[in-house]
Amino acid sequence: MDISPDTTFTAYRVDLTDDGVTRGVTEVGLDVLPDYPVTVEVHYSSLNYKDALSASGNKGVSKNYPHTPGIDAAGVVVDSSVPDVAVGTEVIVTSYDLGMNTPGGFGRLIRVPSEWVVPKPDGLSLREAMILGTAGFTAAMSLDALFVQGLMPNTGPVVVTGASGGVGSLAVAMLAKLGFEVVAGTGSPSAKTLLSELGASRFVSREELSEASKKPMLKPEWAGAVDTVGGATLEHLIKTVQPRGSVAACGLVGGTDLSLTVFPFILRGVNLLGIDSATCPLEKRQTLWKQLAGPWKPDGLDKLATDIGLDELDDAVEKILAGETTGRVVVSLRD
Repeated sequence: MDISPDTTFTAYRVDLTDDGVTRGVTEVGLDVLPDYPVTVEVHYSSLNYKDALSASGNKGVSKNYPHTPGIDAAGVVVDSSVPDVAVGTEVIVTSYDLGMNTPGGFGRLIRVPSEWVVPKPDGLSLREAMILGTAGFTAAMSLDALFVQGLMPNTGPVVVTGASGGVGSLAVAMLAKLGFEVVAGTGSPSAKTLLSELGASRFVSREELSEASKKPMLKPEWAGAVDTVGGATLEHLIKTVQPRGSVAACGLVGGTDLSLTVFPFILRGVNLLGIDSATCPLEKRQTLWKQLAGPWKPDGLDKLATDIGLDELDDAVEKILAGETTGRVVVSLRD
């Protein structure tokens, strides 16, 4: 794609008016992009819950409108003033401020700082990189944090909450590939077939994982946990992790408050590991993407993917907000 001052490109734009939120596909000029040194032609993006909030006019995610959501993008560098980022390089851009207040991957072009750009590692196509996206990267960060604390396949079962969602389903697939006994926590009976194919050995209900108890600790069950839910579910996990076990916490759809004593931490040595993918340093980001392209790459990625175009985003946004999405939604911006 050749870039000139009068270049226009297709984007899914969201605006706030007196009548509410308006959104749709339109042609925009380069003037909507910020003054950053690297311009990428986006081939694929993906739909995340945060994108749906941005597309709904949520000012906790995107303060300024009109706006282009899309916290994930994979494509080819078409302009660069940075020697380390060459034109023609296939790259991945996720997290940071992309798709929040910086125009995101639901536009055919993005312009970003060089520090946000990860060269696509061998072993992944651009589309596969977006099946993974921020969800896969967050799952990888969670696994990495658990492994640093000593989690290994022979230490016991690992539970993944919100297992039918993007982060959860990818965490299930990665852990299963690496030889762990994976227990999938889900409130979606229809997702069990897919999760079984991804490697879940058994299931536990959402209600069981969020069951309230005034006891400071409960019977230990899990060697480790990836929690995408938060709230009462995270409380329950901390109380039921085995001695010296760890919980990687990366979500809050179940709530932001925790009501706990210190007993799990000082009597069992439980580790609560916070996962923040948005500001992960570039060097660590590159290392984890190489793992995702290599030994951690989930088998059967295509099973997780539903492909749509920009003109299908309206329906997809409503579905993800309603909790009706399983796996990953890949947005194609190819001609």
